[in-house]
Amino acid sequence: MKKFISGAAIATTVLVVSACGTNDNEAPNNENEASGNSSSGDSEVNIGYFPNLDHAAAIVGKEKGYFAEEMGDGIEFQNFPNGNEFMESLDTGVIDLGYVGPGPAINFYLSGSDVVVIGAAANGATLIVSREDSGIHTVEDFSGHSFATPGNGCTHNVQLEQMLLEKGMTTDRRNGEVEHQSRVNPASMVAMFEQGSIDGAAAPEPWGTLLVEEHNANVVTEWDDVFLGEELASVVLVTTNEFLEANPEQVEQALIAHKRSVEYAQENEEDTLNTVNDLIYDLTQTRLPEEVLEKAWQRMTITTETHADALQEWANASHELEFMEQDPNLDGFVDTSILDRLIAE
Repeated sequence: MKKFISGAAIATTVLVVSACGTNDNEAPNNENEASGNSSSGDSEVNIGYFPNLDHAAAIVGKEKGYFAEEMGDGIEFQNFPNGNEFMESLDTGVIDLGYVGPGPAINFYLSGSDVVVIGAAANGATLIVSREDSGIHTVEDFSGHSFATPGNGCTHNVQLEQMLLEKGMTTDRRNGEVEHQSRVNPASMVAMFEQGSIDGAAAPEPWGTLLVEEHNANVVTEWDDVFLGEELASVVLVTTNEFLEANPEQVEQALIAHKRSVEYAQENEEDTLNTVNDLIYDLTQTRLPEEVLEKAWQRMTITTETHADALQEWANASHELEFMEQDPNLDGFVDTSILDRLIAE
């Protein structure tokens, strides 16, 4: 028998959100890190991330001390509730580099902001699910129904709307037959499913798996069958060209720590999941079920590999869906030359 966690019980997990851009007004959480023993540098570097499962590389690097070891004292971590606030903080110099979903980074880049992708941290991690009694079992069934995403035009939103478009459907944003409710915190999706106020969701992990395992949601489309599911990065590591040019040594040190973190997460699943869950608990006083985390882990790939062509294809789809007006030319958006060299060494 399934052990249900109510929407109210996990309401305190609102910090654990996807890497989508929304207009939430929550402030980032500052976390000081000054435990490094390396003498490689003492100037302060601010690193942003999300306390979410596909940000495991960031969390492992923080909690295991890899960034402090490689970069020295003065490392400060800040966790963010959404991609817009992360990108605004990068744009204004509040943070110097960090982990975010590709959607917000692409949108800011195309609007003229200084942002460059220097690596990837995870691929996948999007699950299309529907409420148990919604009658939705395939993408075609969404006609006349509703779905939620963390943000309007966010990574997961574009993925599902592109799939709907391929089936001849559009959302009410374009006078179509499918209702879209955006800016829904992933934790809130549980309560909405319980209340019957939403029929489906393009959910980031581990929330999609939580809905399936704890609330009998239907899996409409598995993560690797979602639009660009296996190749689209769910988390990229970004900085600004200004910071990269002024601090190439620090960026390289950060990438060494990032590479170590990814390798550790790849090779130590159980401890990585415990590390992520412990951090989530520290921030929210709520611990996610181990079985949910284990199954969600299978719906993503922790990797340093960046598929620039998939990022461009996502941007093309976002433009076709009228989420962005600018020509989605991503030339200059990705520069993984430093990480590529480190991996080859």
